[in-house]
Amino acid sequence: MHRRELLRQAGLLGGAVALGGPRLLTGGSGDGEDGRAGRVTGSPRDLLDGQASDAPIDTVVVVMMENRSFDHYLGWLGRDDDYLEKGRRRHGRRFRVNGRQRHEAVGPDGVTVTGEAWADRAGEPNPFRGCGHPDPGHSWDQGRAQRDGGFLAPGSGNDAFALGYFEAESVPFISRLAREFTVFDAWHASVLGPTFPNREYLHSGQSGGHKVNDFPTSDGFPWETIWERLAGANVPAKYYWTDLPALGLWGPRHAGFMHDIEDYFTDAEAGRLPNVVMVDPAFLTGNRTDDHPHADIRAGQAFLRDVFAAFVESPHWESGLFILTYDEWGGFADHVVPPVLPDDLASPNDGDNFGQAGFRVPTVVASPYARRGFVDHRTYDHTSILRFLEWRFLGAPPEGPGKARADWFLTTRDRNAKNLGASLLGARRDADADVGFDLDVTIAPPSAPCPEDGGPPLPVASGATTPALATHALEDGLDNGYFERIGHDVRPSALVPRWVGAAANASW
Repeated sequence: MHRRELLRQAGLLGGAVALGGPRLLTGGSGDGEDGRAGRVTGSPRDLLDGQASDAPIDTVVVVMMENRSFDHYLGWLGRDDDYLEKGRRRHGRRFRVNGRQRHEAVGPDGVTVTGEAWADRAGEPNPFRGCGHPDPGHSWDQGRAQRDGGFLAPGSGNDAFALGYFEAESVPFISRLAREFTVFDAWHASVLGPTFPNREYLHSGQSGGHKVNDFPTSDGFPWETIWERLAGANVPAKYYWTDLPALGLWGPRHAGFMHDIEDYFTDAEAGRLPNVVMVDPAFLTGNRTDDHPHADIRAGQAFLRDVFAAFVESPHWESGLFILTYDEWGGFADHVVPPVLPDDLASPNDGDNFGQAGFRVPTVVASPYARRGFVDHRTYDHTSILRFLEWRFLGAPPEGPGKARADWFLTTRDRNAKNLGASLLGARRDADADVGFDLDVTIAPPSAPCPEDGGPPLPVASGATTPALATHALEDGLDNGYFERIGHDVRPSALVPRWVGAAANASW
């Protein structure tokens, strides 16, 4: 179903809309970059070579999904011969992607377990959700256990699910996006810890010293965010939520930025998107489009497809940038040791070190100014998004910490973060702005929720444990009344059933 038809059926658009054919890219062979690690240079069209005020990118859309590692979702790129050959032709013979799918780990019983393509694993009753398996460990301590002892180490919180991976055909939207645009194979979660701290780094360059998914008082977290900086510079910005707003962690003072997901589609259609946009998926159990286990990842693929297509079909695309990332690795295996980054709360004590970044997460940027089929090998984290916004809109230098008395940054982390704009071009990669694949990507419908999440009974998976209900941390705010206290009306979007299908939780 086309996105405009989806909106019309949901009552978000009125009247008939003339539709064109699918957007397919035509044109030349590429830009000729050499794929080296480090700053992408050598072309006079590099975006950061120009002035921020002259940059052709005026609208930035950020979507942060949940709990998947780079190897788990994009490791297949490392052995995609067609993709690699095209990359060598476009960017030089050294073109590569640092992906690995098959991981081995020693379990608590001393037996070595080898990861498998999860959708094809024998005996799995619902592989696209991971039913019958625990939500892989991704807490502060579990992440350190995985870093030091492997992904099945004592204290990791994991079973074989954490070693599983998905092939390209299992993630049909992301695989097309990754092959066509720019992939980051050294983009890490901001901290080696869970959801809230990582999302807090995206919005503010810090987690206020919180290592866990803490809720604030009804006044919200007190420290400053990028939203307040943008507002202070008169840069229009909106955050669109689908059910539970992560931006609500800063309390009522951010209410003016928060809008329904329906507004995103209508604003895109009308050409009313602001300069800075963040879109969050649905987090509620039974309605998830966020990819967090036990969500069916096909619902997430459909959600991403529609959010991206609405942007591409909007007047904003020709001067736009779409950033897809994941908040943290979710306990899933990745073979790259996470780095330590500058941070205001860096510590020589590993248990207190907020400079310790997390494992890699899938990250792709799409734009008419993104290099075709490219891989950026520089080390990034979520504050690299802040760094780009600070350069484009708030007066930051293109790279580096800037002058001693500079005040454009929020924290030491974003001040020293690499600017993702280094991968972008200062002129369009092609004569037109087509995306290179049919936007109406066919995605199989999601399955019913897992039994442990209230779904129907299923056969017991081979080697599975009995997991607890895999609720999202934001749901705790629903249970403890936090969202009510900040004045947020918790109600999933009417669009959610379009993505989750029969799996939608009728109680909402």
